[in-house]
Amino acid sequence: MTAWILPPALTPSLPVVGSAARFPVRRILCVGQNYAAHAREMGAERAEPFFFSKPADALVADGADPVYPTATADLHHEVELVCAVGPDGILGWAIGCDLTRRDLQAAAKKAGRPWDAAKGFDMSAPCGAITLGAGPGPDAAIALSVDGELRQSGRIGDMVWAPDEILAKARKLWDVRPGDLIFTGTPEGVGPILPGQTVEATIEGLTPLRFTMRSR
Repeated sequence: MTAWILPPALTPSLPVVGSAARFPVRRILCVGQNYAAHAREMGAERAEPFFFSKPADALVADGADPVYPTATADLHHEVELVCAVGPDGILGWAIGCDLTRRDLQAAAKKAGRPWDAAKGFDMSAPCGAITLGAGPGPDAAIALSVDGELRQSGRIGDMVWAPDEILAKARKLWDVRPGDLIFTGTPEGVGPILPGQTVEATIEGLTPLRFTMRSR
């Protein structure tokens, strides 16, 4: 038996719709600028998707409410379709929200530095329950509202890279394994959220994601 100098951290996990079993999360990969309209609102002339990552323990599961992070005055929401990877490819699907310290990201971009502090901070990846089986079709709507006001809306088919293509491209860069989550990008309309505001994200056919941003 292995002896630990400290107790090992618990494995982050997500509930699975219709099952008592849970999905253990090994790591979180993310795709940036995978919707052309969002790429334009971020200042890119055309969408050229790319990967970044978040640590697995950035996950916020089971309807928990994230805490507004330190070191930012401009926290943004980004609704995303999430792929859950199993032994034979994409096993299931969920709704996620890529929380972003936009001011830190802008400063990092300007200085040519990594985005880690802007994207991979604590509680930066709220995610709903996983639905197993086939994913939403290209006509499925994806949307996010804040306090009942619609902020983001689009269609899954608006993606530059489709989910299967994302998985294939990720496998060229990493040894993608069961337990990995892939956030597939966000449509246009990203914007700020404040402590006390409630976010509701929806994708047709999936369990909605809802949370309220807590103050520190």
